[in-house]
Amino acid sequence: MNESGMSEPLISLENAELTLPSDAGPVEILRGIDLKVAGGETLGIVGPSGSGKTSLLMIIAGLERATRGNVAMLGTSYGGLSEDALAKLRGENIGIVFQDFHLIPNMTALENVALPLELAGLADPFDRAGTALDEVGLSHRHTHYPGQLSGGEQQRVALARALGPGPKLILADEPTGNLDGETGEKIMDLMFGIHQRNGTTLILVTHEERLAQHCQRRVVMADGLITSDVTQPMAAD
Repeated sequence: MNESGMSEPLISLENAELTLPSDAGPVEILRGIDLKVAGGETLGIVGPSGSGKTSLLMIIAGLERATRGNVAMLGTSYGGLSEDALAKLRGENIGIVFQDFHLIPNMTALENVALPLELAGLADPFDRAGTALDEVGLSHRHTHYPGQLSGGEQQRVALARALGPGPKLILADEPTGNLDGETGEKIMDLMFGIHQRNGTTLILVTHEERLAQHCQRRVVMADGLITSDVTQPMAAD
């Protein structure tokens, strides 16, 4: 709790900006983003290609440093952290699911999930990996390689990898983008089910409005700005 008695938001951005160099000069990717996300919340981010959706996820994850402004998790500002300290904070608190699965082809599903846990120095990485695979419905696929799995199964492995450390926050960037409609629906049902069971905060970037409608809040971005931030009290289960 802070001095006013209100709970500290899980994620807080204050006037966050991201400017990147280009051959034509500096390009403003994000311009003055103010955003607070509470623990246990689901937030859908929509907007046209190039509006800054993925860049917003990247600065929330600490994979990209905000050029100006402040980004913080539970009151800890990213700006004051070294790269190692920021990586530690990310590894302990944030799981990321991308559109591309980013699995290592010569490692089994179990090894793909266990590897980042080993690198983070967490205890019992293979036990944790097995539990995460079981949670996403892949108890029968521990020893299979990515090439032996369907696209939906590979994304489940990627989701298990994100869940392995027991993160407070899941960031998902177009997680159904490489899947057919039916498979994508199953992945989203799985992600929202995990959110409900574990109380995990979920921030979802998607071009599909129907997925954003599942979230408690829907943020619209355009030209590096948040143009709308609406609570959806009747969000679908």
